[in-house]
Amino acid sequence: MRAQPIPTSVGIGLRPSHVAHVLQHRPAVPFFELHSENLFCAGGALWDAFDALRRDYPVSLHGVGLSLGSADPLDPAHLAALRALVQRAEPALVSEHVCWGAIGGRHYNDLLPLPYTEEALELMVARVGQLQEALGRRVLVENVSSYIHFSHSALSEWEFLAALAARSGCGLLLDVNNVYVNSVNHGFDAQRFIDGIPADAVGELHLAGFTRKQGLGGDLLIDSHDQRVDAAVWALYGDTLARLGARPTLIEWDQHLPDFAVLEDEARLATEHLDVVAALAA
Repeated sequence: MRAQPIPTSVGIGLRPSHVAHVLQHRPAVPFFELHSENLFCAGGALWDAFDALRRDYPVSLHGVGLSLGSADPLDPAHLAALRALVQRAEPALVSEHVCWGAIGGRHYNDLLPLPYTEEALELMVARVGQLQEALGRRVLVENVSSYIHFSHSALSEWEFLAALAARSGCGLLLDVNNVYVNSVNHGFDAQRFIDGIPADAVGELHLAGFTRKQGLGGDLLIDSHDQRVDAAVWALYGDTLARLGARPTLIEWDQHLPDFAVLEDEARLATEHLDVVAALAA
């Protein structure tokens, strides 16, 4: 059963605690995204729910554990499990992250940034190529939040992403919240980042909430995914849509999950932004 195409609307990242609500009430959500690794099993209650879900909704799969940018080779067991999942689920979109998170058999509970160097770019191009060949499809890769900057980076983050898309043929999943978080943490212009991204490479946008903490040099933003989208991120989202055009957009919330109605309200706010772009394009 091939998944329905992802519409140019606002979807919600579905977490296990909300599955029962969605299956019972069938809310009017344009599409759902699930984390790939949560379905790395042969069956069970979550697979039953997923099969029921994808009969009624478009779905995408979002990986968080492949560690594309590690100095170690890709984990063949993880890659095989992802390939089997994609073949079975036939999702509309598959995405991963521009990061590393494992080395020497040890996995870290974070998506860790890369130095933006030619060497790292060549590694990511090769790894994305390996992933796309294994899956037999184009994938989207997402920019991550970060709290350190490598002094030997020779490229800006947006130059790195643009080059990765051009050389590997992958698409980009542009996380607008992560752009804003990094702009504050590293002191660059978020609009310059958006302007540097090739519009034709962007297949999806993400929105989420951050936590503001006080660091040694001022504000430090943590990509916590545990609260509503900040006003500054909404403003950047509007600018992003004006620059790139309407794109499928996803609301993410991963910690301290609220009632599902709160996620629906966040999706409503994002839809209002999409409607403005559609009206201007008409």
